[in-house]
Amino acid sequence: MGRSDHARRYGVALAALLTTGALLLPAHAASRPVTVVELFTSQGCSSVPPANRNVMNLEKRPDLLPLSFSVTYWDQLGWKDTFGAEAFTTRQRDYEPSLGRDGPFTPQVVVNGRHDTVGNKAEALRAMVAGAKPPAEVAIDITGNVVKIGTGIAPSSGADVWVVRYRPGVQSVDIARGENAGTTLPVPNVVTDIKHVGRWLGVGMSFSAPASEAGVKTAVIIQKPGGPILSAATD
Repeated sequence: MGRSDHARRYGVALAALLTTGALLLPAHAASRPVTVVELFTSQGCSSVPPANRNVMNLEKRPDLLPLSFSVTYWDQLGWKDTFGAEAFTTRQRDYEPSLGRDGPFTPQVVVNGRHDTVGNKAEALRAMVAGAKPPAEVAIDITGNVVKIGTGIAPSSGADVWVVRYRPGVQSVDIARGENAGTTLPVPNVVTDIKHVGRWLGVGMSFSAPASEAGVKTAVIIQKPGGPILSAATD
């Protein structure tokens, strides 16, 4: 498929942009692989502030990609999370079976889609991150709005390809109601959007994503459905 044939609309149409072939990325082209640390958080949960601070302490390490997903199931406690989205709640729920959990909770931290801990347990979080290595089973290159994924061994059913948009650094939110009323909550690397854009089947593929708005970065995650991350990179 040529570039002129690419659909211009994002979302469902983006899946049509995926192209397959014997795409093998040279070593110098691959973006640096990162360990993905996903914090499932909520501005309405009183247990969250220590976890947010613990993940903030990881934010400056270049080998780590902390991402804060604000869930929605605590919105009924009196404060609607200003960063919350149902897609983030769904992502957390999809993890629970493979992690051996009965259901989602906050603050939960998932590392590389393989292990989890309670985010306000600083020592447990540090130990889990220290023992993790950046998954790099698949080469990913992000150059501008063009993403290229190399060849490799895919799961039998293929792997999910996700595009994540996030704001680097810390966003501070003044909480007026609910369990955290009267406090200012810092949230690191706030995820603003996540899109499933197709399946990686072991052969090279590429796609174009629209330019992100100012101040927003892009990450690409390849993972077994609801399970381990095979590779991840950020621009």
